[in-house]
Amino acid sequence: MTKKLVIVESPAKAKTLKKFLGNDYVIEACAGHIRDLPAKSLGVKVEKDFEPNYKIIKTKEKIIKHLKAAAAKADIVFLAPDPDREGEAIAWHLKYLLDKNKNIKRIEFHEITKEAVTKAVKNPREIDMGRVNAQQARRILDRLVGYKISPLLWKKVRKGLSAGRVQSVAVRLICEREEQVKAFNPQEYWDIIAQLETAEKKSLSAKLIAKADKPLGVNPKDKGRVVVSQIEADKIVKDLERAQYTVTKIERKEQKRYPAPPFITSTLQQEASRKLGFSAKRTMMIAQKLYEGISIKGEDEVGLITYMRTDSVRLADEAEVKVREYISESFGQEYLPEQIIKYKKKKQAQDAHEAIRPTSALRHPEKIKDSLSPDEFKLYDLIWKRFVACQMNPAVFDRTSLDIMAKDYKFRANGSVIKFDGFIKLYLEGQDEEDAEEKEGFLPELKEEEILSLLELLPAQHFTQPPPRYTEASLVKELEKRGIGRPSTYAPIMATIQDRGYVEKEGKALKPTEIGITTNGLLVKHFPKILNIKFTAGLEDQLDDILEGKKDWIEILHEFYEPFALALKEADQNMEKIKTETMTKEVCPKCGKFLVIRDGRFGKFYACSGYPKCKHTRPLEEEKAPSDEKCPKCGRPMVLKHSRFGSFLACSGYPQCKSIKSIIIKIDVKCPDCDGELTERRTRRGKVFYGCSNYPKCKYATWQRPATPTTAPPPVKKETEDA
Repeated sequence: MTKKLVIVESPAKAKTLKKFLGNDYVIEACAGHIRDLPAKSLGVKVEKDFEPNYKIIKTKEKIIKHLKAAAAKADIVFLAPDPDREGEAIAWHLKYLLDKNKNIKRIEFHEITKEAVTKAVKNPREIDMGRVNAQQARRILDRLVGYKISPLLWKKVRKGLSAGRVQSVAVRLICEREEQVKAFNPQEYWDIIAQLETAEKKSLSAKLIAKADKPLGVNPKDKGRVVVSQIEADKIVKDLERAQYTVTKIERKEQKRYPAPPFITSTLQQEASRKLGFSAKRTMMIAQKLYEGISIKGEDEVGLITYMRTDSVRLADEAEVKVREYISESFGQEYLPEQIIKYKKKKQAQDAHEAIRPTSALRHPEKIKDSLSPDEFKLYDLIWKRFVACQMNPAVFDRTSLDIMAKDYKFRANGSVIKFDGFIKLYLEGQDEEDAEEKEGFLPELKEEEILSLLELLPAQHFTQPPPRYTEASLVKELEKRGIGRPSTYAPIMATIQDRGYVEKEGKALKPTEIGITTNGLLVKHFPKILNIKFTAGLEDQLDDILEGKKDWIEILHEFYEPFALALKEADQNMEKIKTETMTKEVCPKCGKFLVIRDGRFGKFYACSGYPKCKHTRPLEEEKAPSDEKCPKCGRPMVLKHSRFGSFLACSGYPQCKSIKSIIIKIDVKCPDCDGELTERRTRRGKVFYGCSNYPKCKYATWQRPATPTTAPPPVKKETEDA
């Protein structure tokens, strides 16, 4: 019997495929990339047209041996890594390592369903070298930038720093936004709101916008007419003390709001951040599981969504037909457009894959909720609703605008009423802070020349706000808008800039660290082309041209490297050395040399000046205040110390005695579960919570600080025994 070997990337996908293909097929997984550039050297022969020196990844040697044995027994080998550039490159490396005389074919599928997999096996193809070369060019470009600039940063700033072709541009955007925030000069302005009432006792609010049709000032944020000072506001309020408020103009206009397109990688990451609080990395990890297959009750293993790395809003014809049937049956004919809604692709979109959608519109999230983890359900629910909503009729609003005159002052009130809910019956797209619109309320029915009663005139002081810092969602949006990065790179960029210590989160906001600002300044000064946003976007377009066979990848590498090498030489000579360490008089206990204070990812620390020969380090103790506590182990006095997780007590006999004790901070609130008191404590990750002093007998704990001595907030769902 003919044996057929199918090689996929992940074991999870292999497990799902075994359900679809018969006993004639052997399914194996290569677990991602099997060959790459070497970890400890450049691995690119620049002088030989950038010839890459690929090596088998050490952890994959056993997998390769196993795959070779499986291939030797098969009559045909189907290479089925993910359907993108990275997947194509993996397939190419696999073909190189397996028997070259074998019948080896490439197959791809964009959803892991029986129909899609069976169709792919029936329609194998050769490896697409356009995709492979585009991936090779990207990998080599990133290696050249990383391996050439990073050692320079080690030499000029500190060890452990790194640079990246795209990550450094992302850090630049964050640093530039931070400069705007710090340089922002808030401007005072005042709104004057009239709370009015009709003869039927129905109330409404109107904002002052002009005096005798002349603007009162301009609010830079919304360009509305405003009052610029308290003196002017008080004068207007006094002028209007006995004024009559008359409706002078009513405008009614029907407006339609159309649904958002189905998700692509970037919009999925943005919406998951806004609505679910997921990081880009977390979103992609969950989406990968949904794509590769999950065991559903009554269905076995099945892929729930199409491939999640895409920049195309295209939908398969069959999917469009099925979702229209679902809309008609579930919502009614009035929610179904006369024709299928087609969405236009963006200029740089490759359109190689579909948009991200559920593999079946009939697989309602609630029906499979019991088979999914909470995070999987939330993300699947988001994808399913967005997909169904994108093929529904628009929502229809009646928008009303009222002009109200009082003396020669003009007020305006806006309101809208939903005439037909359309797609928003199911789903409404989230907004970033900078895109948020002022919400409009309901307005009562009014007539022109109608007189309104004044209930209250409210002057309110405001100050213009700086541009908001980027969040992961808004940064991904900005990168995509500028053509920087591609679907597969957004999540790694978000993770890398934080892991490297260049950026930290303050709530959801991304804020550059001191070392991030310093490094960015040096790179912008000495590598203006590499850090140039338009240049980086243009390079992405060139990589796309390689994929489409329009440009030669070696030629593009030459065009990039020659000016880069000159900039590198100049930077090595002229880049200023940043002092990041301070010599102390303390002596290293290992080698006797003086200790220095250095900056690390988690703050300052002591290190031996004899590094790298001596690698002694210890935390920087900014304060060692004595306490009344005695060490429970040796009886020595305990001292107050500080770490990045807060303050604690430690034995003064360290390092001979390593006893430590957490500091209990009482907050004068009784535990609601027993007679103990609530105390402020910290988890191992440094997060503050409030727990009972009688722990472990009483395990009451809460994240929220109790507001009063008589009440305590509801408990946290999870016990914090590891705190």
